[in-house]
Amino acid sequence: MNAESASTPLYGGVLLKAKEIMDFIAKAENPPTLKEISLGVTISKPTVFKILQTLNYCGYVRREGSEKQYYLGTIFLEYADKATTTFNIKTVAEPYLTTLRNSTNETINLGIVEDNTITLLEKLESPTSVKLVSRVGGKMNMYSSSMGKTILASYPEEKLNNYLIKTPLHALTPNTITDQKKLRASLKEIQEKGYAIEDAENQLDIICVGFPLIKRGKIYGAFSVSAPSYRVDQADLRKFIQAGQATQSAILNTL
Repeated sequence: MNAESASTPLYGGVLLKAKEIMDFIAKAENPPTLKEISLGVTISKPTVFKILQTLNYCGYVRREGSEKQYYLGTIFLEYADKATTTFNIKTVAEPYLTTLRNSTNETINLGIVEDNTITLLEKLESPTSVKLVSRVGGKMNMYSSSMGKTILASYPEEKLNNYLIKTPLHALTPNTITDQKKLRASLKEIQEKGYAIEDAENQLDIICVGFPLIKRGKIYGAFSVSAPSYRVDQADLRKFIQAGQATQSAILNTL
């Protein structure tokens, strides 16, 4: 229950009872029977039965088997899909990315995967920024960007193969990896480390460290710290990695 609902009178006691019943079904080790639900919630058995009948009619639960066990309805798969597609990762991540920008004094980017490319959702400029080719709404290759590579590194073999079949590896700079074997080796290393370093592969004289935003198999996007190569030494790079990993954990903990 959130703070607002705690202080605001709620309408619809039956809805709250229905939620309690569905929560119990969702958390049960095995699909429960009517008797098990009645014993597990603070609602009388006749009322539980009536609410379950209504929930079954609506498709929110289903009753199956000779023991008449209750399951959550498949309609929640549709609801979950809709919730996921309308989820705004920018709103969730922006406060943490702003803190990261302020602590590193470098440009922070947030992107999502669209049509086998990275679309830039947010760009928080460094106070000492240099000209970067990236722009909000713009796209960049997954294979040449730190955000893209850190997501590619999470792909199962078949999905990565499909990406490589559809995507020619064109060189953007002399450092861009255009050999599939070398790219696969790079992605394997990224998978092991949990972050990607892009050293002038997408734009000359720019170094980026990218971090994936993936939870329970769902890819929400990725973010990166970007800076001109001339002002980034190994100590700075370690700082970017540590700060980025802390930011990644903070964002994922809110999802």
